[in-house]
Amino acid sequence: MHVVTLIANPARPSLEPAAIEALRNAWGGGDAAWLAPGVAAEFAVDRVPGNFWDIWDELQATGIDLVAQPAEGRRKKMLIADMDSTMIQQECIDELAAEAGIGPRVAEITARAMNGELDFEGALRERVGLLAGLDAGVIDRVLAHRISYTPGGRALIATMKASGAHCLLVSGGFTNFAARVAKVLGFDAHQANTLEVANGKLTGKVAEPILGREAKVEALRRVAADRGIGLDQVMAVGDGANDLGMLGLAGAGVALHAKPAVAAQCDIRINHGDLTALLYLQGYARSDFAA
Repeated sequence: MHVVTLIANPARPSLEPAAIEALRNAWGGGDAAWLAPGVAAEFAVDRVPGNFWDIWDELQATGIDLVAQPAEGRRKKMLIADMDSTMIQQECIDELAAEAGIGPRVAEITARAMNGELDFEGALRERVGLLAGLDAGVIDRVLAHRISYTPGGRALIATMKASGAHCLLVSGGFTNFAARVAKVLGFDAHQANTLEVANGKLTGKVAEPILGREAKVEALRRVAADRGIGLDQVMAVGDGANDLGMLGLAGAGVALHAKPAVAAQCDIRINHGDLTALLYLQGYARSDFAA
């Protein structure tokens, strides 16, 4: 048995009952259940229809995300989440570079690295090297004025924690940002890279070893094992090539507004919904969300 979930952007509720019923009837599904009016609904099917991706493509054009997943074990006991362009809407290193006046140069490297075109560790060293000599106070300025949180993040963490789940933030970015983001959103723990600072200025180096794709996989395995949680009971979310390892290992790997090369390798793709989509995927209704 599988569950089919349709999700719209909560800022633009566009999911129509007629569309749900038409798809349910076409696929021989069970009764539709509304998780949030105009935003999310689901129904059960015996198997994933052969034309699933054709319908997915059609619905994308209308601003609707479509996901099919096994009904059993949907509600997860652990969340492991990327930070940059996932829990927050920016890439922190790009914002630091903008403050240093080299924003476009660094942003181009970031985009290529996140799309899997460049080695992550090498690209990070190169970008951080360009920040050498920048006053360390820029970190607080970026946090205060350039960082915004992805909608739905607080509800996602609060609701999963209220149901007993463990929430871990893992980032190929920097602890200076991850610590603040984790605290604001309510994560249980976090890990990220460390920017080296000397005499109040960035040295242009990152403390080794650099935490990249394999470090996220190792964190998933270690924390899940320590807490007695099966990998199938984990939900992972990210957007970049360095997230693919954990997305593929977790029971539910969610590509959230991901780079095309990343989304193409994931069965769960959220391109229109916000972070509350991860709750709807687990069968939570809007009325179930923690305050």
